[in-house]
Amino acid sequence: MGFQCGIVGLPNVGKSTLFNALTATQAAEASNYPFCTIEPNVGRVAVPDERLGKLAGLAKSLRIIPTQLEFVDIAGLVRGASKGEGLGNQFLANIREVDAVAHVVRCFESTDIVHVEGSIDPIRDIETIDTELMLADLESLEKRADKAEKQAKTGDKEAMTLMKVIAPALEVLREGKPARMAAIPADLKREFRQLQLITSKPLMYICNVEEGAAASGNAHSAKVVARAKAEGAEAVVISAAIESEIAQFADAEEKRAFLESLGLEEPGLNKIIRAGYRLLGLLTFFTVGPKETRAWTVANGSRAPQAAGAIHTDFEKGFIRAETIAFDDFIGCGGEQGAKDAGRMRAEGKEYLVKDGDVMLFRFNN
Repeated sequence: MGFQCGIVGLPNVGKSTLFNALTATQAAEASNYPFCTIEPNVGRVAVPDERLGKLAGLAKSLRIIPTQLEFVDIAGLVRGASKGEGLGNQFLANIREVDAVAHVVRCFESTDIVHVEGSIDPIRDIETIDTELMLADLESLEKRADKAEKQAKTGDKEAMTLMKVIAPALEVLREGKPARMAAIPADLKREFRQLQLITSKPLMYICNVEEGAAASGNAHSAKVVARAKAEGAEAVVISAAIESEIAQFADAEEKRAFLESLGLEEPGLNKIIRAGYRLLGLLTFFTVGPKETRAWTVANGSRAPQAAGAIHTDFEKGFIRAETIAFDDFIGCGGEQGAKDAGRMRAEGKEYLVKDGDVMLFRFNN
């Protein structure tokens, strides 16, 4: 499943440095974590999951294949982008296509790297980009509203439904608030998503700090973290400079020693990838066997046939049942046979809601 997280930010905040480090890290680990660059600005990266190694060890799998996310390096945004400044139109077209937004915010001081606004103020920077995105959404929605309103007056049911999501979104945007704050009825969430409003997408802030603050953050990043908490958004503190250095290490032990010397437990990129996974409301299930142990991605709330369809559409069409073992049971019982013997394998039908960590084997008609 192609879940995409778009990386945005003002110029000179470390956005491209971060993306390049992310893609370089994955390319360097290609033997274990498949990576490919789909386009120059799109990288597919593995989601770190320590459960994979444990499952593969018990099953004596020949290879491990993690689940993946796509990160898209969106063209830099400047003040006035909603009116076509800089790469405005191209930027806005690209960002409408992603599932979530990762906003890189500069939280470091440097005399060598000029800030486009002349000073470091992460909240101001956030508000600059928020304003441009809200203006772009407002302009797009007002155009659609005129047409939908006219059609609704003629009794067009589709247009009437559309107005039920357009009206509350317009209301919050005109108040200078992002579309995600609109009160949308639960039964119309799908229609709301189809509007492809940029400010309706789930949001993560990436605080790019100086190397010395990578472990604990600094005063600038603390402000961003507080804002994220108030908004119900994700926030991750990293140093893009450190991530670039980490990406150069081919040896895992050297990488670990380098991280320890900086007081870090893991690369910041791991935190970003996991946060993106949470942001998109995803969960992981596994298929396990002697050939491979593999992680698969589905949205929270997916039923067993949908999970089968993530592997192959034929699995979903001919779905009979899913033989399912919880991760803890699989590990605790020493593998598939032990779980079977202990009565911990379940036969689940079409209505079963997949749980994170499920080990699944699908039975289907050809």
